Amino acid sequence: MIRIENISKRFESFELSNVTLEIPEGEYVVLLGDSGSGKSVLLEIIAGLIKPDQGRIFLNDQDLTDEPIRSRPFGMVFQDLALFPHLSVHENIAYPLKARHLSKLDMDIKIRELAEKLEITHILDRYPPNLSGGEKQRVALARTLANEPACLLLDEPLASVDAHIRKEIKSVLSKLHRNGQTIIHVTHDYQEALSLASRIGILENGKLVQYGPALEVLRNPVSPFMASFTGIRNFIPVTLGKDPVDGHFKAWTKQNIPLIFQTDKDYGKGYLIIPENAVFLSTEPVTTSAANQLKGTITDIIPAPHGFEVVIDVGFSLYALLTADGIGRLSIKTGDSVYASFKATALRFIKK
Repeated sequence: MIRIENISKRFESFELSNVTLEIPEGEYVVLLGDSGSGKSVLLEIIAGLIKPDQGRIFLNDQDLTDEPIRSRPFGMVFQDLALFPHLSVHENIAYPLKARHLSKLDMDIKIRELAEKLEITHILDRYPPNLSGGEKQRVALARTLANEPACLLLDEPLASVDAHIRKEIKSVLSKLHRNGQTIIHVTHDYQEALSLASRIGILENGKLVQYGPALEVLRNPVSPFMASFTGIRNFIPVTLGKDPVDGHFKAWTKQNIPLIFQTDKDYGKGYLIIPENAVFLSTEPVTTSAANQLKGTITDIIPAPHGFEVVIDVGFSLYALLTADGIGRLSIKTGDSVYASFKATALRFIKK
């Protein structure tokens, strides 16, 4: 168990403020945030590269706060990998093992085990300048794992590789996690976090604003920043209240537009999540089981991985996800008027 307690660090134009989190053994934690949010600073404080102004870092019951980087049982892989270009792959992996005074036989056995685990046995005699990006990543991981770190620290490990290598390295990292390796991984890519993390921490302006199991964090953002960051488009500020006409609780937007969802309680202020794929578009009013139907104007049509995002001004910006066939069938374009319908059961309310 790694415990980070009230870690703060002030710089001239930035402050990491009172970050507290626990990382159970064997977890894959992704620290997610925009550039400048403090995620890399936090990683370097954990590694021992930066000394915090306040707070403590523990591994189980051992206080590591004042320990130098060489005394911490952590292994960090830097974004630039920092391989020695004049040493072979075998020699790069051997480098940290020399400090352990292993015999040549034991060292060779250890290097062979790591090479097999990371599938690089065929390049042990080659040199970093002659390796592909994916091979370099694997060598850097093997060298870092040579000291059997309690936790592997990764600073944007997939930021500078192409899609094919990214998929390859994700597979390697997932395998390490399945084998019990504790990992802390810094990124600004929410898809990366979604595919790898067992837990996610989101940093915003130097503060840890949410931390927990990956799916819980991604499905239940607690701020508009987090919603947009995690890919949720329709995250609408609302206030719950009774409709004076029918007496039912409804969610009222800032524009005083009532949205119907299933509740009989007054939770006050919060946010309503409307899934993009739950929004049905039509060019004429329709009679369906959908409790909500809003008329609006299409302001944009954006290509998306699984079709097109259609942005409709209904008093606020509402996003709908349509297939290419759906766009063609409706024959819609920017500037057209449409009706957006969605069921009450599709909506989720998050209390502010």
